[in-house]
Amino acid sequence: WFILQYMSGFGNEHVSEDPRCPGALPEGQNNPQVCPYGLYAEQLSGSAFTCPRPTNKRSWLYRILPSVCHKPFKPLEEGHLTHDWDEIEPDPNQLRWKPFEIPKAPQKKMDFVSGLYTLCGAGEPRGRNGIAVHIFVCNTSMINRCLYNSDGDFLIVPQLGKLLITTEFGKMLVEPNEICVIQQGMRFSVEVFGETRGYILEVYGAHFELPDLGPIGANGLANPRDFLVPVAWYEDRQVPGGYTVISKYQGKLFAAQQDYSPYNVVAWHGNYTPYKYHLEKFMVINAVAFDHADPSIFTVLTAKTTRAGVALADFVIFPPRWGVANKTFRPPYYHRNCMSEFMGLIKGHYEAKEEGFQPGGGSLHSMMTPHGPDADCFEKASKAKLEPERVADGTMAFMFESSLSLAVTKWGLQTSNRLDKNYYKCWEPLKSHFNPTCK
Repeated sequence: WFILQYMSGFGNEHVSEDPRCPGALPEGQNNPQVCPYGLYAEQLSGSAFTCPRPTNKRSWLYRILPSVCHKPFKPLEEGHLTHDWDEIEPDPNQLRWKPFEIPKAPQKKMDFVSGLYTLCGAGEPRGRNGIAVHIFVCNTSMINRCLYNSDGDFLIVPQLGKLLITTEFGKMLVEPNEICVIQQGMRFSVEVFGETRGYILEVYGAHFELPDLGPIGANGLANPRDFLVPVAWYEDRQVPGGYTVISKYQGKLFAAQQDYSPYNVVAWHGNYTPYKYHLEKFMVINAVAFDHADPSIFTVLTAKTTRAGVALADFVIFPPRWGVANKTFRPPYYHRNCMSEFMGLIKGHYEAKEEGFQPGGGSLHSMMTPHGPDADCFEKASKAKLEPERVADGTMAFMFESSLSLAVTKWGLQTSNRLDKNYYKCWEPLKSHFNPTCK
């Protein structure tokens, strides 16, 4: 009977109840002595109680059993997650990875949790300040188990294969060229339909926000109404001793058993929810006279630090658009940056490196490590006739940018066996065009 439906708006106060139980939301109060239908009231807080109202995040869930009904958590020796940033020596080089390999189902079944691999990161979840970049590769659905992240928020970027994500708030279908955010503490399961791959940006200690628009004005970039929140859906399903709840806690996984599905929320209200967004809906801003605007104009979501204008992490995209700048070298310029830049490719060919940077792979340009167009791109763009042109048609590249200096894991540098050790060679053909007699 269930049809995927969504409510619209970023950070809104939403109200939702499963239509099978009309009136499940209490009227006029959050936790009455007796809730409708004999439900339990449970608050999920995503911020300190005393946060200012604009940053205060919480939702009330009305559920068949409270989530406290489970056996004790025990360490789960599964997964390849880490926040040990010292397991291998730092590497300041430009790094690029070939597409990450997806195991074949008959030989090795892997679901979303067992297919999580930490690639790089910085900071520490106990101190509530930091980020991690993970890769997920999987070929089977999560069955009778769910995950929740006690450490922070997951921004999930599917690259191959769609994800049907069941949460305590309802269901979301997230396909390549869409993203979703599962915020801290929210339980979810991922159903897949074959070989599946993607990227995750995890932030500790901050939530994602829409960036401030400043002189752009009231409209542009990612519009709030294009963010979608699932509607309430519940299952009253018994799983005697057989449902596994997995917690990512202080960077490690723990598992607890319970007798029932955690997706037993009949109704909920609040402003702390999972949500999804389609990247094609991004309203692109660009230079229309000369030179480049900084890539911050492509920011979809930001997780702020306490320093004004400095992000713990930005999620930035490079969508199809028009290039019209006159007297301008149009591809990205050569650059050294006090931020760390991890890039991934969902589809197509990235304009500055059409060879070598492939969908399902990635690159990391660390703090103050120089980077920019390869030699072939430089030569072509330097001689191109400057006409209005479509840029990045059929392509969607993205960047996770952070003010933290990111360390790469042993898996990223060695075990994955996907590091492109010839990456530096793409700049070797660059030659001097300097002529002191010709201005």
